[in-house]
Amino acid sequence: MTDSETRIAIFHQKEIRKTIYKNEWWFVIVDVIAALTDSQNPKQYLQNMLNRDEELFKGWVQIEHPLPIKTAGGVQNIVCANTEGIFRIIQSIPSPKAEPFKRWLAKVGYERIQEIEDPELATKRTRALYKAKGYPDSWIEKRMRGIAIREELTQEWKDRGANEGREYEILTAEISKATFGVTPSEYRKIKSLKHQNLRDHMDDLELIFTMLGERATTEIHRTEDSKGYPKLKSDAVAGGKIAGDARTALETRLGKSIVTKKNFLK
Repeated sequence: MTDSETRIAIFHQKEIRKTIYKNEWWFVIVDVIAALTDSQNPKQYLQNMLNRDEELFKGWVQIEHPLPIKTAGGVQNIVCANTEGIFRIIQSIPSPKAEPFKRWLAKVGYERIQEIEDPELATKRTRALYKAKGYPDSWIEKRMRGIAIREELTQEWKDRGANEGREYEILTAEISKATFGVTPSEYRKIKSLKHQNLRDHMDDLELIFTMLGERATTEIHRTEDSKGYPKLKSDAVAGGKIAGDARTALETRLGKSIVTKKNFLK
């Protein structure tokens, strides 16, 4: 199980997802391959690499580990590797980008040590990343608050018997469907998103109703001391409905839909 939420690192303008597992960073392998090779099909590139590198193939089970990674459609188990494993994978990638990537990994490791000593640094780096992408401070504040609310909710799920991965994904979808009338995957299609994070493309109201649905669900869990996946699922529907009713009331007053195909930033 992971000890922290998924975070995004940037290498040469490529997004690389990473998460904490056993108190060290683990990186999504296909993201690393995409950053180093510019391959349009990183999964196929990885398979071809394993086919040609017999030693890497023999020790693959010791390098990779499926970990829960946040995606726009919810938490999914994606194959990751720690720094040592990534270095071994790099050896099989004939890329001039490999050396600066090694230096980048060393820097990420150093930042992790800093974040352990001062957790506020992680929050500051996230804010700086959104600022660099062009988001205004008012949006960043809502997004950061939404991240905190999401962390509280997933911690409740963990403590109350839900399994990370598929069950988290279903619970998230139930809240979204009750709040917005669509699941996260359907929402991403509305916004014409592919690999981007859905919440990073929501406007203020979309973020606010997302927070309301998840916060309401958390409070229901705590108040009713919910246990087990079936009860958590019914709570998710109830929490999402509270936000959904509020959204519907506002849409009626405004005469327009809150759910929009527009992205906050192009």
